[in-house]
Amino acid sequence: MSNTIQLTDRSNLPSSQVKQLKNQGFISGVVYGVGITSIPIVVNAKQLFAALKKNPKAILQAAIAERGQHPVLVQEVQKDMLTGKWTHVDFHQINMNESIDTKATIHFTGNPIGLVEGGILQTEVHEVEIRCMPDKLFAAFEVDISKLGIGDQLLVSDLSIPEGVEILTDASVMLIKVLSPDAPVAEEKPVA
Repeated sequence: MSNTIQLTDRSNLPSSQVKQLKNQGFISGVVYGVGITSIPIVVNAKQLFAALKKNPKAILQAAIAERGQHPVLVQEVQKDMLTGKWTHVDFHQINMNESIDTKATIHFTGNPIGLVEGGILQTEVHEVEIRCMPDKLFAAFEVDISKLGIGDQLLVSDLSIPEGVEILTDASVMLIKVLSPDAPVAEEKPVA
């Protein structure tokens, strides 16, 4: 386990105390998963951000008073539309002996040759679905696109897949391409 994070069960806390905790930098959330009933919690936002700073897909050891410690992943985060601050976080308890399905971000690095030649870079996909054991989990694929010329593209099948990881996204899905300067640019597809 990379980090231990303290979660406070808020199911029996009065709403005034929950509000006070939020004013002190805590955010609300829930822990759920196989073999555990859903537990409403609050967590110190600074502690959570520090734990996830290096790896947003880190497996955290969630310590909950009177309930023990559980390995968890951050499954979903809700943010305030205006401020961007996290307002709610879902933790998914995982079994370290079972594979999990999750998403891995794609980080494109480098400056494509095709851009220097006047091409237009079009990104189609920002993340892919993966399946792996918890100890093989990672946050992102690093993909060097510096050799892409005009008309070149990368597909999911072009990703370098770490041992023990299965990509669930269709191999024929296009990740990124360099269009000719006179080609019409399609609107970027929203991330599902």
